[in-house]
Amino acid sequence: MKPGCKVYLHHLNHHDWLIGYNSQEFQQITTSLYAQLTQLAQQNQPPKIILAEREPVKFLAGFIAACAANCNVFLCNPDWGEQELNQVFNLVKPDIIWGLGTGDWVLGTGYWELGKSYSPSSPSSPSFPLIMIPTGGSSGEIKFTMHTWETLTASVAGFTEYFQLKQVNSFCVLPLYHVSGLMQFIRSFTTGGKLVILPFKSIELGQKYQIKPQEFFISLVPTQLQRLLQNPELTAWLAQFKTVLLGGAPAWEELLEKARFHGIRLAPTYGMTETASQIATLKPEDFLNHKTGSGQILPHAQVKICNSQGQVLQANQIGNITIQAKSLALGYYPHIWNHQHDFAVDDLGFIDEQGYLNIVGRNSDKIISGGENIYPAEVEAAIRNTGMVTDVCVIGIKHQDWGQALTAVYIPRNSDITAGEIKNALYNQISKFKIPKYWIPQTNLPRNAQGKINRQKLQQIATEFLSK
Repeated sequence: MKPGCKVYLHHLNHHDWLIGYNSQEFQQITTSLYAQLTQLAQQNQPPKIILAEREPVKFLAGFIAACAANCNVFLCNPDWGEQELNQVFNLVKPDIIWGLGTGDWVLGTGYWELGKSYSPSSPSSPSFPLIMIPTGGSSGEIKFTMHTWETLTASVAGFTEYFQLKQVNSFCVLPLYHVSGLMQFIRSFTTGGKLVILPFKSIELGQKYQIKPQEFFISLVPTQLQRLLQNPELTAWLAQFKTVLLGGAPAWEELLEKARFHGIRLAPTYGMTETASQIATLKPEDFLNHKTGSGQILPHAQVKICNSQGQVLQANQIGNITIQAKSLALGYYPHIWNHQHDFAVDDLGFIDEQGYLNIVGRNSDKIISGGENIYPAEVEAAIRNTGMVTDVCVIGIKHQDWGQALTAVYIPRNSDITAGEIKNALYNQISKFKIPKYWIPQTNLPRNAQGKINRQKLQQIATEFLSK
């Protein structure tokens, strides 16, 4: 077992750190699985493991056992459907599967694919132990970012230095297979902190543990924050937390202002699976003092703003975001990136004179309509600021005259609100060419557990609606 893991497990064995679950059970399962994995590794190369366990203690125990035994572990969503699972199995060709209704936790030499038994192929490169975290999926193709124990703990080191902490207590309501949930566990686990795991639905139903929220970090996506702020009791509860990390998708100004009004110690963040969660975070004090943006860059990372020629831009100039970070993934399985130290992302933004990062939008989301470049995030923010919608997403639909026609898919705040009223409210707020041509009312928008919109599905909804 890696020395670091041994130290952590020995330390955590002496106190009840996993609130709401049995910490001793975690210890016992981890030790047992680790022993089985090391025995198997003596006979063959370390196995490739798919970890799709729904039960948190088993998931975390399996994760730590796999990391300690130097196995390649692939974190998976237990709710993936047949198409997604087949895609993953064809890519991974696992030796072991934990979860997915296989009915047992016994190590085997074959793997299960929708009721069929296959033999694993020869090991894929790279051969060193990796932690694979899924990304994509909402738009079709599932990819696995290749992390290591070192990249994940580098993210923790940056986090603790930035917030001046020795110990991190986390209240996790996000999926553990996702980077936003996994990193809450890693922070608490490696710093000797406490960890609460509770489904978000349970929070909405009023279930809470007897903890001191002022000692805990909680991570939310914007849609979760919106739902909690609709309940006065849950709003008061949320206001007690040490810090409320907010990420996963862009937050809108109305939501941020409401959080400020209620004194929520919000910390908007910027990061991604490839960087093992956030590389920039706005501290709660700055947020409550009406500072905007994604905050300053964490100590383990560097961010440059570049133009299309790769030249570094000055403060307040909008360009492409390029990241260097100790927490950066090695690549997408099974391919290692050639230029691992400079990671150019799809986001556009700028850094102000104080070193605060501000995100403008995604380059790939840019819509060109009538020769004009339009970034959906700006239009969506303006629509939200009318107060007439509860959710909105702006996309481009192919148009023979305009190239793309700006289309708003939205949820009206009440059934009496018309698209015409929303358009009238926008005329003095944004340029005329930025006002959507088509307006499609819906009762809900296709978002995943992290609040990210499924643009592929949204295009289908819009195409079907407009073809009627």
